[in-house]
Amino acid sequence: MASPLQPATSTANRVRIVVATSVMLTFISYWRAAAIVLNDLGSSAFYAAGIAEQAVGKSAPWFILGVMLFSFAVRAVYVESCSMFVRGGVYRVVKEALGGTLAKISVSALMFDYILTGPISGVSAGQYIAGLINDTFATADSHGWVPRAMHNLFHGVPHVDVNWTSVVFAVIVTMYFWWQNTKGIQESSEKALRVMQITTVMVVMLLGWSAFTLLKQGFQPVPLPSGGSLKFSPEAMGFLKHTNFARDLAGKFGILGILIAFGHSVLAMSGEESLAQVNRELAHPKLKNLKRAAIIIAVYSLVFTGLTALLFVMIIPDSVRIPVYKDNLIAGLAMYQYGPVLLKLIFRAFVVVVGFLILSGAVNTAIIGSNGVLNRISEDGVLTDWFRQPHPRFGTTYRIVNMVVFLQLFTILVSHGNVYLLGEAYAFGVIWSFTFNSLAMLVLRIKYKGERGWKVPPNITIAGHEIPLGLGSVFLVLLSTAIVNLFTKSIATVAGLSFAGAFFLIFTVSERVNRSKHALAELHMKEHFQLLQSDTVERSGLGIRPGSVMVTVRDYNTLNHLKWALERIDTKEQDIVVMSARVSQFGTAAYDLSTEQIFSDYEQQLFTRAVSVAENFGKHVSLLVVPARDPWSAIVQTANNLEASAVVSGLSSKMTSQEQAFFLGHAWEAMPEPKRQFIFQVVRPDLKVDTFHIGPHTPSLKTEDVHLVHRLWLNITHEPGLEALHHHDILTEALTRFAREYAGHDRQDILRDLRKASGVTVTTRALGAGNEGSAPQTTEPLTVRPPAPDAPRGDLDGDKNDGGPPTPPVVGP
Repeated sequence: MASPLQPATSTANRVRIVVATSVMLTFISYWRAAAIVLNDLGSSAFYAAGIAEQAVGKSAPWFILGVMLFSFAVRAVYVESCSMFVRGGVYRVVKEALGGTLAKISVSALMFDYILTGPISGVSAGQYIAGLINDTFATADSHGWVPRAMHNLFHGVPHVDVNWTSVVFAVIVTMYFWWQNTKGIQESSEKALRVMQITTVMVVMLLGWSAFTLLKQGFQPVPLPSGGSLKFSPEAMGFLKHTNFARDLAGKFGILGILIAFGHSVLAMSGEESLAQVNRELAHPKLKNLKRAAIIIAVYSLVFTGLTALLFVMIIPDSVRIPVYKDNLIAGLAMYQYGPVLLKLIFRAFVVVVGFLILSGAVNTAIIGSNGVLNRISEDGVLTDWFRQPHPRFGTTYRIVNMVVFLQLFTILVSHGNVYLLGEAYAFGVIWSFTFNSLAMLVLRIKYKGERGWKVPPNITIAGHEIPLGLGSVFLVLLSTAIVNLFTKSIATVAGLSFAGAFFLIFTVSERVNRSKHALAELHMKEHFQLLQSDTVERSGLGIRPGSVMVTVRDYNTLNHLKWALERIDTKEQDIVVMSARVSQFGTAAYDLSTEQIFSDYEQQLFTRAVSVAENFGKHVSLLVVPARDPWSAIVQTANNLEASAVVSGLSSKMTSQEQAFFLGHAWEAMPEPKRQFIFQVVRPDLKVDTFHIGPHTPSLKTEDVHLVHRLWLNITHEPGLEALHHHDILTEALTRFAREYAGHDRQDILRDLRKASGVTVTTRALGAGNEGSAPQTTEPLTVRPPAPDAPRGDLDGDKNDGGPPTPPVVGP
């Protein structure tokens, strides 16, 4: 079960801290997992084709289509890595295969990818909005609907500057999600699924209308890649633009030309890292659901990004496609469908709304992903604990979020809203993170010969040696494209190498600083704490008795609720468990965690304060660290596993006690069986206590109700054959009749009488099954040893000796 990480030498002055290494998660379906990835991957459909055509000419859609087909193979590499490492990702895989140095280099490239994702998505969304505004003004002006005063104001047709409008919009969206992530409010899988459902409606309408347009008015052919159709722009040749090779390449189409064009289209393939991170939240069977999600992502992205890239060239005239719509091609496609202008404008507005949703979501995903990656390497000792210092109010790693958002805002302002510039730079991080991941998986094929859940096909065996043809081919294509991009993407190369180099330097210096710091911390922990590691939280393995009281802690400056519990609990009769939930953001702790990573300097300081408080009362407490994506689920699951009778918490700075109990009740409802009810008590700063029942519980009855039941019992037991009747038999019969009448024709009469009896006309929200939606009870509850789970409850009036003495309704502190 739990194995000590450090040998115990003296338990007199040392406290045992149990570190749970399995993260408590709420598992999601493969549809929701696919939606999360598609919110990132699908955003590239709004800008990738325009960037590619500016670089390589009118044949670009074929390369976009090729990239989407090739993404099947890249995604297969990620599926294999996830089958080996449930908590996968580039950093984890590369470190396992190639060591810490290359892992830091790969994560530096990945960070460049994440940092650029936000700006390019935000600016692209701004381009679509600004384009809609200008086209609406132009259409209104053509019908004479624009006043002369506005003409004078704008010196012509009213319009907005597209690039600077995009910059302003991107800054506003980035700042909004900065604040949301600082507060810790993140996009859920439910929202991601809703966005993809709306996007799917738009895609179906767009493809259907485009098919109708092609039938009615024909189409422009999309030229196949050849020496005549490939037109590399000077920017697309990068460092090679002044060489003879560059001048000859336009007329000679070969493998190098394919790689150059392919490299300028590879930004259409992103989001794979999101797949690796969301894998750990997939419901059972995990690998099967991962494959399903990968197939959904592949088909959807092929249809959406690949087919629309062809339709752009087939429907939008050459005279306006790049000059006018290069940065908002889907909007241009909407405007050149067959039909009335007003209908096309309405559909274009719908396209802009969808683009806003999915592109803004990509901005948020970029912040969350960056935060997750930097949290992970910080926990691994590569960054100092200063970066993970929690926000004093919200408890989030706000310093990492601040740094990421600052770099994104800097990128937005420097780009001046130029989508092409951002797209070219963005491709650097995409291709190199893929290359490192595929190289690492190739090394792991040689390094580890054990069974895998799945392998990238095809594989052949010669003389007992397996040859990974599929995996090797994917790596060679990615490596060749990455090397070619170094020479043909000058902006991306300079910016990417500078950015990655700066991050690598920060990582290296911080890691060295941490080594001496962690050595002192380890010595301190040896002297003060005994760390035990446990894959699961189980009461018997941790030596905690049933009916314990769990006290949740987060801020070492606010431990009044712990003092309140210590004053009222006799620890000889009832254990107190002090529990801290390490909240893992999206991608945070997405890998195997060691105890030292979880029990950081902050947890050490937090538990040092907690132990000091307990020592002042002369009482013993058990300490527990639980990593989790959702703190409410972590509290409920831990309380359930420990068979706790009560959970004590301080009042949150962000929500009321009722709201805390509401979220805890929802987490209890979502937990699988078997689950136990418990008391949730919120201690306010003035030491008043709000008490809630989480889960079904024995309802409290008024004295007159007890007397009524007793009078009925006295009368009924005089009837022949009913002498042995119990009070609970009367209640069961009464409730059964009530339920039958409520489900029948008497429902409205019952509701009317209940409203009259309660004196209210509104209902309260439920906190858990059977909790009556109760308002908090401000109480000083009794401190008693709770009965065993299978002990009889006792009768309400103590008659007939049918269960022993009455049990107080509230147990715990």
